[in-house]
Amino acid sequence: MATPLSDTPLSPLRTVAVVGLGTMGTGIAEVLARAGREVIGIDISESAVARAHTVLEAATARAVRRERLTEQEREELLGRFRTSTDLRAAADADLVIEVAPESYEIKRQIFRELDGIVRPETVLATGTNALSVTRLAADSARPERVLGLHFFNPAPAMKLVEVVSSVLTAPGAVTAVTDLALELGKEPVAVGDRPGFVADGLLFGYLNQAAAMYEAKYASREDIDAAMRLGCGLPMGPLELLDLIGVDTARTVLEAMYAASHDRLHAPAPILRQLSEAGLTGRKSGRGFYTYDAPGSGTVVRDALTPLSSGPGTPGRHIRSVGVAGSGTMASGIAEVFAKAGYEVVLAARSEEKAQSAKARIGKSLSRSVDKGRMTAEAAAETLERITPAGSYDAFAEVDLALEAVAEDLEIKQQLFAVFDKVCKPGAILATTTSSLPVVACARATSRPQDVIGMHFFNPAPAMKLVEVVRTVLTADDVHATVRELCTKIKKHPVDCGDRAGFIVNALLFPYLNNAIKMVQEHYASLDDIDAAMKLGGGYPMGPFELLDVVGLDVSLAIEKVLHREFRDPGLAPAPLLEHLVAAGCLGRKTGRGFREYARR
Repeated sequence: MATPLSDTPLSPLRTVAVVGLGTMGTGIAEVLARAGREVIGIDISESAVARAHTVLEAATARAVRRERLTEQEREELLGRFRTSTDLRAAADADLVIEVAPESYEIKRQIFRELDGIVRPETVLATGTNALSVTRLAADSARPERVLGLHFFNPAPAMKLVEVVSSVLTAPGAVTAVTDLALELGKEPVAVGDRPGFVADGLLFGYLNQAAAMYEAKYASREDIDAAMRLGCGLPMGPLELLDLIGVDTARTVLEAMYAASHDRLHAPAPILRQLSEAGLTGRKSGRGFYTYDAPGSGTVVRDALTPLSSGPGTPGRHIRSVGVAGSGTMASGIAEVFAKAGYEVVLAARSEEKAQSAKARIGKSLSRSVDKGRMTAEAAAETLERITPAGSYDAFAEVDLALEAVAEDLEIKQQLFAVFDKVCKPGAILATTTSSLPVVACARATSRPQDVIGMHFFNPAPAMKLVEVVRTVLTADDVHATVRELCTKIKKHPVDCGDRAGFIVNALLFPYLNNAIKMVQEHYASLDDIDAAMKLGGGYPMGPFELLDVVGLDVSLAIEKVLHREFRDPGLAPAPLLEHLVAAGCLGRKTGRGFREYARR
């Protein structure tokens, strides 16, 4: 009787075969060869084999020029990489990593052939991010040695590797592959077998919603991408990223995710099928959501959907002075932004004391800018001089724009807009900074709904470049034109969106955060592994649980409830774990405990 793999000490994985020499397979081969492994690259295509050699030679030559490798180290590295078009070349491998196209039939055929080629103790890994590792293992003669090893593109640069176990995988195989990932300088995250695993499981749901948002003509592709880059600090917008990944690949992953979850958020947006079937698969074909100057290029060129950069538009209104209502961090931040841009600002609160306190906060912020050399002491003093604190909204009588930044409570905002309606002069623009409430409900609290618009700044307002400009069905064209022009004058990037819950950023961000909570709730992965996966695999500046604790779990729950109420999608229902934490008073950093515990100040 054969000894179970879990009881057999595995020899070090010194020789590794990589089956499939596309971009990912070649990248993995480079990582392995750099780490001193003997690498056998295998592909049925002779052109793919030749291309892999060319790519590796070019990459190592760059490394020599940058003094990251010596010429001798380069020659030794290239000597460790040999290729073949015959799968039998994997016979001596300790580990085989399959990186073939995302087709179950293709992968199953490779694994079946490998059963008759490799040694009994050889570990077989699939690079899939969409197909069932368990199903592939079950079709193998030795399912205990089959697991998933999901690298991220580009493999030499990306630190994350997801190590995927099925219920059949032996612990010895998992340990051996995890140790290898660490030796390669990667950050391995252990995950179970479900489509998308951690990083892609969260990422592709978000990408799918962005595609659906664009398909519904809610916002332009440029505005959706700019909103997520500037509002969330992401390296790429979702539609840019879909073009990079490949629209067809995204569709395949989402179909696998939907088959497993039956969650409507994973049902591929119809536009993904339409583009795929038309051959418009993204950068690799030269056209997807955007048009590129050549297949394989990342350079976007103008097409019929590219917005005009200039041209005659609706004339706007003249803005000389701005009233900001509120005394919190957002109100003081917005007042600082306008004052820095040269506008006279009235900062009004419910009392003179609160208004003075808010101005003092701005003074401290400006002093920090002076200390950091971002502005002169004279400019800071002039900026602060432009801000007039007031304990009554009657001070808004002559402002050209009145903007509220008070509590996110519709009744409070409606009462404030009724006050604006009484005290502000005819023709003044009335704006709300709400992130989730209906702007039209604020407008209807006035006798001039045509003058009301949303200007959603992001926190901290002086640093964040994005403003979501939210027009209602009643907003006048000249009001919209004025606010867009005003955003440019205060050095912000405006994006247009309609008056629906979440606008662009929160409508895409919070379902992603909610899905991360569900992963923990279902014991699929740990907080630390999910945060690491999204930072290392997705390029996110913060992991979802870090971000939730910063935003505040109560704020996050309120936004989730608004999204669920607006769109009536069961997949948007707040995760019970989030509701339980809020009920327990664990609201994040501000209370010292949320998903994690923090030292109290």
